[in-house]
Amino acid sequence: MSFTDKTGFASDPEKQDNVDVQTGVHDMAAVGLQGQPLERQLKSRHIQMISIGGVIGTGLFLGTANALRHGGPLGLLLGYMTMGSITYSIMVALGEMIAHLPLPGGHITLAQRFVDPAFSFMMGWNYWYNWTIVLPAELNAAAVLIGYWNDTVNPAAWITICLVVAVAINFGGTRAYGEMEFWFAIIKVLTISGLIILGIVLSAGGGPDHKTIGFRFWHNPGPFVQYLGIEGSKGRFLGYWAVLTQAAFSYIGTEIVAIAAGEAKNPKKNLPKAIKRVYIRILLFYILGTFIIGLLVSSSDKRLALGTGTAVSSPFVIAINNSGIKVLPSLINACLLTSAWSAASSDLYTSSRALYGLAANGNAPKIFTRVNSWGLPYVAVITGSLFALLSFMSAGAAKAGEVFNWFANMTSVCGLITWAGIVYTYIRFHKGLKLQGIDRNSLPYKAPLQPYLSYYALVFCCIILFFNGWTVFFQYDGKNFDHATFWTSYIPIILLPFTYFGYKFSKRVRTPNYDSMDFFSGSRDTEEEEESAPKGFIQKAWAAIM
Repeated sequence: MSFTDKTGFASDPEKQDNVDVQTGVHDMAAVGLQGQPLERQLKSRHIQMISIGGVIGTGLFLGTANALRHGGPLGLLLGYMTMGSITYSIMVALGEMIAHLPLPGGHITLAQRFVDPAFSFMMGWNYWYNWTIVLPAELNAAAVLIGYWNDTVNPAAWITICLVVAVAINFGGTRAYGEMEFWFAIIKVLTISGLIILGIVLSAGGGPDHKTIGFRFWHNPGPFVQYLGIEGSKGRFLGYWAVLTQAAFSYIGTEIVAIAAGEAKNPKKNLPKAIKRVYIRILLFYILGTFIIGLLVSSSDKRLALGTGTAVSSPFVIAINNSGIKVLPSLINACLLTSAWSAASSDLYTSSRALYGLAANGNAPKIFTRVNSWGLPYVAVITGSLFALLSFMSAGAAKAGEVFNWFANMTSVCGLITWAGIVYTYIRFHKGLKLQGIDRNSLPYKAPLQPYLSYYALVFCCIILFFNGWTVFFQYDGKNFDHATFWTSYIPIILLPFTYFGYKFSKRVRTPNYDSMDFFSGSRDTEEEEESAPKGFIQKAWAAIM
């Protein structure tokens, strides 16, 4: 039985779902949005791989180097486990909302409906900034990765090539983006799966040197690192906390699937399917991956601190070099390059859809809702592409590169702010359902242990945000204060009340009452084309995991 049937709401797809059953396009005005509609072109396999692509990134391949150096093998594992539980809590909350209301703009539109327009304005521009600035940062990362093979060519040349690829993919339309992300994500899955298997083999003594590693590095130098040389439990806890902060930044991006929901086919089935398997991916890729890393490399290995941005500083590559395998580092660097390309393409897609969502909710000029004949918000994509030119700052003068890095560092904080906003929106969504007497069992997807998981995630996100720049104060000697780190850690947080209350008072908007929340317009109750079921053991196993 459909959601609308159970609540006594008519289920005529052409009148109440506000959706063209042929194209899957929303009647924008009927769901409280402005501008021209997007088209639903993303198939189930695209949605699955977009959600995977958000989980697996360079944070797992490269970011774990600093995390291991700061926390030790057990600190690394505990930090990623803790952050994995927070990520899961956020994703199931988001999944419940977006599976029922797969609206353009994702959580930006949901914030408009269930919190207030000022909150949506704050969340939307924070999110747009996040992914608009991450894009040139990823392009720069791709140029650095290519420099692993050839450092004689000006990085600007590689940035140009990577930018053209990312822009071409996005101008190919939603279907082209979904198809490319599908194959990019497969490369990521195969890479991390291969590295985990290789790590197990090397740990057991199966490498060319035939040396068994086992838990050697858990005994010497030990499971934890005494952070900054601080002895006792205090130093060990600070090491764990440093890992937790790094892990938070590695997981950011898992929520991209919500932005894609407005262009997903059959979202009532495909989105819950993607959300339900998030925990499997976190366990398989991050938890198992960090455990293997802790076995393979000593936390005191100086190569972890190289910070080259290439495969050289990856814990997996360090272990491979230790075992005497010669060819694999270049292969891994190539896989990392495809990961950076994938990230750049996703960043442009996400920033353009965030800008489209802002405009659709009346929080940005309406021109950004313009779409072409195949549903591409081309004005928003062009705008994101122009901001990508900031990547050339990091390839130019040292001072310009330093300034750009300050902007890029702030995006990590913006990601955590987005997460906190998502779970706060869900808390109000959950309470509104309860007060209106709507049974959550009638939703396409019911998140487990709610609203408790959302409160848990909200509290931890706020704590991590508050303490994310703690090293500035801890290392202050009374003379030299790290102003750059302080401002990049806290200026996005400081700006929040100004953007929220500035909009709220200037527009005189009110927070909607729980009994007036709209849970119906834009909900999907139409059945669309069914994709063929997996056949054979291999296809079924792949479908179960992915």
